Amino acid sequence: MLQNEGQIALITGAGGGIGRAIAQKLDALGATVIVADLNLAGAEETVSMLKNPTGNQKHAAVQLDVTKKANVGEVMAWVKDTYGRLDILMNNAGVSTMHHLVDLTEEEWDFNFNVNVKGMFLVTQAAAPLMKAHGGRIVNTCSMAAVKPDPTLPHYTASKFAVLGLTKAAALEFAADNITVNCVCPGYVKTSMQAREIVWEGEMRGITPEQVLAGYVERTPLGRLCYPEDVADVVGFLVSPEAKFLTGEAINVAGGANLV
Repeated sequence: MLQNEGQIALITGAGGGIGRAIAQKLDALGATVIVADLNLAGAEETVSMLKNPTGNQKHAAVQLDVTKKANVGEVMAWVKDTYGRLDILMNNAGVSTMHHLVDLTEEEWDFNFNVNVKGMFLVTQAAAPLMKAHGGRIVNTCSMAAVKPDPTLPHYTASKFAVLGLTKAAALEFAADNITVNCVCPGYVKTSMQAREIVWEGEMRGITPEQVLAGYVERTPLGRLCYPEDVADVVGFLVSPEAKFLTGEAINVAGGANLV
């Protein structure tokens, strides 16, 4: 029997990048995966890539705007009606923009906090009742920025500090229900978000995107970028029986970049 066979997992922001890699990991571990993303086509593409190794996994793609309470409620009601339970929640939806604090707009600040923090709060709040009867695992995608602030990302950094705080507070609240809550803190992870950020950072610093990327590798003691699969492997551990006594933890998946 596979590690998570028979379990139902919901992953937000799983239309690509880290979320897609986590969907593939949980599929390989036997879970039924609900791929949720604002971009429904991306979510459907992720589902098409899943292997269904047990033959009994009923994967699905759903469109979800994590910032809209009504939409979150509709999706959770559908999960309850369709599957009857939820065992794993992966709060992965996230965004970034890049500016120094003095140049930030109010719209950028709100955009980052609405998706990265409010969205995580709304989804967790709606998902918890589906887990309380039998316990479950919640994993949040945080960031190395929550332990190593970046002056080009003050709003994003602040939002990820909030994710870290929300993770720890939720871990305390849900412990009595046998629901663990942890987060992963990726470092310089190779995604489409990073591809945008190296252009922005290069423009801010007057260097090329390639030079920005080389700097990321140079500042990572293990000598390479983080890959989405690196993060997915840690999530696989956090939803495993071996992690049953871990809660409120933030695990850096950064190749040591958080240390320097």
